[in-house]
Amino acid sequence: MSAENHDLMEGFDATVHAPNRLRICALLDTAGEAEFGLVQKQLDLSASVLSKHVTVLMDAGYVEQRKAVRDTRQRVWLRLTRRGRDAYQRHLAALRTIVGPSHPAL
Repeated sequence: MSAENHDLMEGFDATVHAPNRLRICALLDTAGEAEFGLVQKQLDLSASVLSKHVTVLMDAGYVEQRKAVRDTRQRVWLRLTRRGRDAYQRHLAALRTIVGPSHPAL
């Protein structure tokens, strides 16, 4: 890989890049913390698909969950860790570098 290609890829995070994981990170970056069911509804994902992606993000140390009882039911709340927020921000910067400056419509 050339130095130029390496510079373009610096910060690119394949864990974050998967479309559903990118959407999860974007939602949690904005919300701070969100209940699993809300994330599922907002992103229009099945519980199993969301759970699989959250597990990947948790294994990377990017997302953490907290469990609490609410309305007599156990709920799971998700949030980005500091490491996850940093990885997400670096990934966005890498995508902006790869895409380059936007050009006005011709």
